[in-house]
Amino acid sequence: MRIAVFSDTHDRYPPSLPGRLKDADEIWHLGDVCDPLTLEEFAALGPPLLVVRGNCDVHGGWPEALELEREGVVFLLTHIPPAEVPAGVAAVLHGHTHVPRDETIGGVRWLNPGCITRPRGPDRTFAWLTVNRGKLTGWEPVRISAEA
Repeated sequence: MRIAVFSDTHDRYPPSLPGRLKDADEIWHLGDVCDPLTLEEFAALGPPLLVVRGNCDVHGGWPEALELEREGVVFLLTHIPPAEVPAGVAAVLHGHTHVPRDETIGGVRWLNPGCITRPRGPDRTFAWLTVNRGKLTGWEPVRISAEA
């Protein structure tokens, strides 16, 4: 299973981003969408689109966090990284910092795709998450130019 993960669109994204995500099995947005209309093009791609609410989102229909199981791997999706992780969670995916992250702490993998609009660093990024046979087998940040 290949999942496209992005965060912190803040009402905009590079024009090529939807086309890059169209072959995903699922698309996960980790908050700070701002205007829900920003996601219309992603929702129209076909793969399920899951969204968590960020600190800049006022849309009440998105949860603050989602705990999901994919192919036997339990994920926690949230915008702001939590102080504590529920038992059984293998990976926490979060946004908010605008900085890519991939580290393991206490047996839990912490992943952040970075920011697609206003990175705190040189590159706009999203990421591909791969899950296969009960394991998180890949995390691949992808750089993307603002014009692309």
